[in-house]
Amino acid sequence: MVYRIRMIPKETVDRIFDTARIDEVVGEFVALKKRGSSMLGLCPFHNEKTPSFNVSAARGIYKCFGCGKGGNSINFVMEHEHITYPEALRWLAKKYNIEIAEEEQSSEQQAKDNERESLFLVSGFAQKHYTKNLHETEEGKAIGLSYFQERGFRPDIIEKFQLGYSPDTWKNLTDAALTAGYKLPYLVGAGLTIQSEEDKEKYFDRFKGRIIFPVHNPSGRVIAFGGRTLKSDKKIAKYINSPETAIYHKSNVLYGLYFAKKQIIAEDICYLVEGYTDVTSMHQAGIENVVASSGTSLTVEQIRLIRRYTNNITILYDGDPAGIKASFRGIDLILEEGMNVRVLLFPDNDDPDSYSKKVSSDALKQFIQSNTKDFIRFKTELLSAEVGNDPIKKAGLIREIVASIALIPDAITRSVFVKDCSRILDIEEQTLLNELNKFRKTNYNKKQTGEARTKTISPNEDGFVPDLTARAEEKVSLDQQTRTEYQEREIIRLLLSYGSQMLLARGEDETGVEIEIKVSFADFMLNELEQDTATFEHAIYEKIFVEFKRHAENGLVPDLNYFVNFPVHEISQTAIDLVSIPYQLSDWEKHAIYVTTESMELRSAALHASNSLKLRSVELMISEYRKEIRELEEKKEFENMMIVLSKLKGLEDAKKHFSGLLGRVVIR
Repeated sequence: MVYRIRMIPKETVDRIFDTARIDEVVGEFVALKKRGSSMLGLCPFHNEKTPSFNVSAARGIYKCFGCGKGGNSINFVMEHEHITYPEALRWLAKKYNIEIAEEEQSSEQQAKDNERESLFLVSGFAQKHYTKNLHETEEGKAIGLSYFQERGFRPDIIEKFQLGYSPDTWKNLTDAALTAGYKLPYLVGAGLTIQSEEDKEKYFDRFKGRIIFPVHNPSGRVIAFGGRTLKSDKKIAKYINSPETAIYHKSNVLYGLYFAKKQIIAEDICYLVEGYTDVTSMHQAGIENVVASSGTSLTVEQIRLIRRYTNNITILYDGDPAGIKASFRGIDLILEEGMNVRVLLFPDNDDPDSYSKKVSSDALKQFIQSNTKDFIRFKTELLSAEVGNDPIKKAGLIREIVASIALIPDAITRSVFVKDCSRILDIEEQTLLNELNKFRKTNYNKKQTGEARTKTISPNEDGFVPDLTARAEEKVSLDQQTRTEYQEREIIRLLLSYGSQMLLARGEDETGVEIEIKVSFADFMLNELEQDTATFEHAIYEKIFVEFKRHAENGLVPDLNYFVNFPVHEISQTAIDLVSIPYQLSDWEKHAIYVTTESMELRSAALHASNSLKLRSVELMISEYRKEIRELEEKKEFENMMIVLSKLKGLEDAKKHFSGLLGRVVIR
């Protein structure tokens, strides 16, 4: 039976917002390190090598100063998992064990599900069906479960990875899913069912007669499957995998990452293996920070996925020389991404699966720790046997290794590897440096050529090539149209940051005597702006300002969370952008150096911001009046011109007044 949340009560939504800590939610996908009062990591939304992704637990927000994305816990889950708002709430509710009301979904409601969610749902059903087959059917227990037991897998590992079995019949899964209410197009779309193109009534299960390894995305949802046949017929492929679907792109997925990510962060290293059983066996041996590329060549996207959690990769190989040489490209990709790569070769043609079953958990950990090598030593030792004493082949080996070193972005790391290479291969360091510089120059020229191609401006359909100068002038014009945007932005930033903070303001008692009273920053700012009827022109800032006014009329001050969690995305995004800054003030007090911060001078900050807006508004009005005077003079409408001149005089006086308050000198 299929279920779906139709409507989540507001009190449940509020509880999810209150419970979902941004650092915990983001920490499931990104390795975060403490930096001052916030946390820093590599952005999961764009490729970067220097961390610019900030998480503020105190404010409950994240902000990337590289790509600009920001939000709260809900926004992060929506963006990262490509799901809707209700689906993100459900995801977080499950994480924090918050119970939410669900109702049975009718066939009409099910039909409205978007394709991605439907594929997730049908994949989840398939996993449960395969797992049930493994444990509750005679064929599953006799063939699938006995195979796992013969391979030495414990029940807890079988359960952890949700391993399963697909019977050797044509429609076992498909018919079960159709009976449960799932639609055939989604079964086909998820890669679970193969449908005949000639006869749509003919279909069969893709994974029939195989043990099943579900593939999870980083948040734990099943997105694909791997199936291994237990038959000895060589005409049958040993492994088959799900095809590319709307939720599964194999170049972006690592098997076991969902189960490994926490330990990868904890140990700051990721072990990379080849297959499904390598991952499960390593987990059984107590090594959980391990993932697999599932038999595919390592891709840049997979490397960047690992880099979210650690900068250190150790590749665990079996003893197959041909396979190892084929993987050299993967090592180069890792180096090019600025990561640290080490390599381990298992003895006697063992792989992680077989070797982990021969030795104890402690012995396996000790073997890995003692036998990993940096890529230069590994590559040199592996290829030296083929080179022998042939000087031509040795020169080729040296060039191949130097070409790999040239890919490393960091100059210091390159220098260290060049020294090691010089010592190992007994060749002068300067010779290696000369060769390295040639490679780097070639790589740079290729990159520049590629970028130039992407930046080429093509004519449009009419053969017209855009005029960049005209674009620049257009930008200036647009900038002028923003008018008071900068001043409005500063006022809203202050309100969001300090709205409820109390400060001393001047007031009068019943007898008219001036006294100091405590008011909130928001009340003080609103009062200052209303004295001169200052208005906002920028739509988003105006909406936020109106929200402050509306609450102030009821004696309340909305806090930052009110705007961060605001249902209008544009407002919540603006709030996050305004309160997020890429820099933090150092703790100078430990050196007995005391710095005056903005929060200590809130009254001055409020006056400066409000007076700046008023001055800018006056300057714009002066500019418009002067333009009007010129037009009236040309038309010889001198009477109207005198009226406008009188107004202009008043504005000039106002300009001097606000300039004086801001400490600015007006020349004319």
